[in-house]
Amino acid sequence: MQPFSVLDLFKVGIGPSSSHTLGPMRAAGKFVEHLVQQGLLNQVTHVRVNLYGSLALTGVGHATDKAVILGLAGFDAATIDPDEAERQFRVTQAESTLLLAGDHHIRFNVDECIRFLGDVFLPEHPNGMRFCALDSNGIELAAQTWYSVGGGAIASELAKNSAQRDLLQEFPDLREFPFANAEELIAHCLAQNLSIADIVARNESRLQGSMDAVEDWVRDICSAMQQCMQRGMAAEGPLPGGIRVQRRASRMAKSLRARTLKDDLLTLDWVSVYALAVNEENASGGRVVTAPTNGSAGVIPAVMAHLEHHHEGMAEDWLSTFLLTCAAIGWLYKRNASISAAEMGCQGEIGVASSMAAAGMAAVMGGNPEQVEHAAEIAMEHHLGMTCDPIAGLVQVPCIERNAFGAVKAIQAARMAINEPGDHCVSLDECIETMRQTGEDMVSKYKETAQGGLAVNVVVC
Repeated sequence: MQPFSVLDLFKVGIGPSSSHTLGPMRAAGKFVEHLVQQGLLNQVTHVRVNLYGSLALTGVGHATDKAVILGLAGFDAATIDPDEAERQFRVTQAESTLLLAGDHHIRFNVDECIRFLGDVFLPEHPNGMRFCALDSNGIELAAQTWYSVGGGAIASELAKNSAQRDLLQEFPDLREFPFANAEELIAHCLAQNLSIADIVARNESRLQGSMDAVEDWVRDICSAMQQCMQRGMAAEGPLPGGIRVQRRASRMAKSLRARTLKDDLLTLDWVSVYALAVNEENASGGRVVTAPTNGSAGVIPAVMAHLEHHHEGMAEDWLSTFLLTCAAIGWLYKRNASISAAEMGCQGEIGVASSMAAAGMAAVMGGNPEQVEHAAEIAMEHHLGMTCDPIAGLVQVPCIERNAFGAVKAIQAARMAINEPGDHCVSLDECIETMRQTGEDMVSKYKETAQGGLAVNVVVC
């Protein structure tokens, strides 16, 4: 098994959800790979998929059925064209057939083969799914249970302690500066006189094989984020899903460009445009970067664009500093709590993204490691308790606007932190643990099930 890299927090995939779309698509793909490796593919005549808990309750709105079909068909989430993804889904629905692994035809009636079991929560994780392949006699050839644990990450077996999860195994011997929490990370920074980004770069250069590979990753992720934002700022019209939410980024951008009066807060309006653009693209099923999830994908790109377009005197390597710092902070949440709204509510998505972006911005603005840690803590402290209550189970309301507010909070947290020495009362580790406890105490109807909050109080006709 490969060691878990902090860079894995940023994955390129299609929307609208990393845990409910990208994760199931990857899990379905893993199941198909297993069939191929075991020489079972040509014996398969039927595949059945059970979706459980949160994955089932918001599965239609989050396009989980579509994701499963694409994964079974062998498509790669990072490279498939969103339009082709939609076409393949419609063809399968209409013809009730599927090209398994892109090579083997089977009958696949979507309504019969994918079951949404919203009243069943597997004990290991709210986002559980089971794949079963059968032969012409109805005999089970293979079956696997997978869990989508947030940010597009998947695991076949989970322990309650997130540090023991399949995709979060630690290999300290492969990292130059191993750390499990913010305190250990800051200690390395102070002992070595290095920034958080430096520590991550040194570790990742070992894990990835070279520093060039890390720099290539930075360029690829930045490019994918920028392309997503540009598509979102150009597109207009209603988003899919039936509640007729209108895209606003494009028309807001046009309005801002037409303004002639001086406005000291104009840059914050642009931050909102950047964030809305990304998450409108995500809601439409477009290609986005998990940052650390699809539902929170607009926060970090919006802050990145804010720094690029509204700040002067940036260092040549500021993008690397920004993203590597973001990745380090996000990894701490992933390791010690969760970035899954099905476990933590929206504090685990928008809150974490805001915390990551605040740290990245503080680092770029010259903050020392203690100030960067402080920025991350401030941003999360004021997202604690945020629920996940998507109307109609869609990643649209309140999700899209929350990205804009998460970005603005991140900017303010970074600015507050760099004007302080870093000797704050609440540590980031304490804040992460508080988020974890809050998420565990939160009742399930507020954790990506569309059974509480705005999801039940807003009438959708």
